Amino acid sequence: MEALPRTVELFYDVLSPYSWLGFEILCRYKNIWNINLHLRPSLISGIMKDSGNKPPALLPRKAKYLARDIRLLRQHIQVPIQFPKDFFSVILEKGSLSAMRFLTAVNLEHPEVLEKVSRELWMRVWSRDEDITEPQSILAAAEKAGMSMAQAQGLLGKISTPQVKNQLKETTEAACKYGERSGWAQCLQP
Repeated sequence: MEALPRTVELFYDVLSPYSWLGFEILCRYKNIWNINLHLRPSLISGIMKDSGNKPPALLPRKAKYLARDIRLLRQHIQVPIQFPKDFFSVILEKGSLSAMRFLTAVNLEHPEVLEKVSRELWMRVWSRDEDITEPQSILAAAEKAGMSMAQAQGLLGKISTPQVKNQLKETTEAACKYGERSGWAQCLQP
């Protein structure tokens, strides 16, 4: 008798390199590990604010460790991750609000492509050094992930709706509540 799969929720933001690495590992091994992976787009800036934490790149020792750690993990996990050329502008100034709202809309209406669209947005930021704040970049990521341009444009038109904004806020708050107990990835028994 095969054991029932456990559900693993992954709260993530495409600005987080560690989230991308965790995402790829969970996607790669979900069948082997017998888990149902529940992807939960959230805002890392909201989580940082709630926890009183600062991005590692703002702290010199953590920044140095982060750079070395990402290089090692890139080789070990075989994910084409590299720092954007203008790291501080991309990560700290521009942020990911539009991209994460878009992923929230994808999750609400087309959850079957959430994994692929998320991966494409990570690739744009962390592999190809492309801007994910521009609507055309978000649309290109969605199209590359297999969405039709009409679907992607429809979802992009919804990123400022109360439904999408509230859902992203609720998911970010849920991540903060889990963080009080055990971190971003939470395993739930069936």
